Amino acid sequence: MSVPKLNGEQRGDEILAVFDTAFGELLAADPAAFRVKFRKMAASAFAFYRGTACLFYHDLEPEKRGGPYLDERTSRVWIHGDLHAENFGTYMDANGRLIFNVNDFDEAYVGPFTWDLKRFAASVALIGYAKALGDEQITELVRIYAGAYRERVHALATGAKSDEVPPFTLDTAQGPLLDALRDARSLTRFGLLDSMTEIRDFERRFAPGGGSIELDAATRYKVLAAFDGYLETLPDASLARPDSYRVKDVVGRRGIGIGSAGLPSYNILLEGHTDALENDVVIYIKQAQTPAVSRHITDQALHDYFQHEGHRTVISQRALQANADPWLGWTELDGAGQLVAEVSPYAVDLDWGDIDEPEEIAAVVADLGRATATMHAAADDTSGESLVPFSTERAIDAAIAADEDGFAELLVEFAHSYGARARADHQTFVDLFRNGRIPGL
Repeated sequence: MSVPKLNGEQRGDEILAVFDTAFGELLAADPAAFRVKFRKMAASAFAFYRGTACLFYHDLEPEKRGGPYLDERTSRVWIHGDLHAENFGTYMDANGRLIFNVNDFDEAYVGPFTWDLKRFAASVALIGYAKALGDEQITELVRIYAGAYRERVHALATGAKSDEVPPFTLDTAQGPLLDALRDARSLTRFGLLDSMTEIRDFERRFAPGGGSIELDAATRYKVLAAFDGYLETLPDASLARPDSYRVKDVVGRRGIGIGSAGLPSYNILLEGHTDALENDVVIYIKQAQTPAVSRHITDQALHDYFQHEGHRTVISQRALQANADPWLGWTELDGAGQLVAEVSPYAVDLDWGDIDEPEEIAAVVADLGRATATMHAAADDTSGESLVPFSTERAIDAAIAADEDGFAELLVEFAHSYGARARADHQTFVDLFRNGRIPGL
């Protein structure tokens, strides 16, 4: 990656301009939520990197015209869009299996496969730096990631059987991935419900407080109307028991996380698959956001394919995640696209806090390389969508085969250069924030 030489003041102005494009409207609507978001981003260079996919793709803008390993096909595959080392964790798939893989598909889109790999590689450099690893150690970690990705893509492209490249489950995962799956297995639906609800007059309802917001009658009506629209987007298999979707209660919530600041959202309590109170289900309706990568993809047919950002998020997740959440769907509310999904009792994120030894980090990075390849391979002509009507793993495999030696080095060079830039940008951002130079705050 060629990094333009900008002094601190110029780069600060550039960061503020990108933030205005990405966050301006939401920030103006809810400055308090963005103060929380930015405080979290100020905590570390990695937290800043997590919250600035918009800046990352702005910096990749020159690559719109192509780059190594990119051709007509490999520039047009389903990508995660925000692939960093902390966007992996557990989920319960539609078949009832606990899986460890990529999660959080809010930024997913169609674009160059190398953009996912570069975003992950730079995150490895940032984690390595934070854990005081040397440059050579970081280089080796990125090479391990690239090698594991390459090996898994090749296996999938050459027709390996599913039992030869199994997903990460309780039976196949090791180390911190297995720890996350075991933690997820120890969780219960009752535990989730107990933290959010209470039983009143022999029926379960949302408990007051804890971040929930009571809705007025007009807002409640609008949310329930949006819920009716959501039901029409579910696969027939999800509607086997109509009573599952009987609404028991609705509350509002407001996102204040790094990725959801200022976005209104709602929780809905449903009957679930049985009449038993411990099997009730909580789903959320959240306003979907414009993915950062989409601002740098010029294909109008691609933009026109999606009804709105809620539709785009769901279609992307269904493409990228095998056997996705059966409650996953979309709707509209106040003219804005909404994502609808279950508040899962079984979601556990990969915890890097205790992964410190280089050997253990290397093993995890290798597994995440395999998980990335599996995700890219899932999203192709078999996904049921016409946007990517070819085998992605074969296209990627052929592109890498044309220059095997350069593949890992491309990611290594990017990891170091962009890691250094992100650390410098983090300091610039902190100075802008603490000195009151972010408009609206």
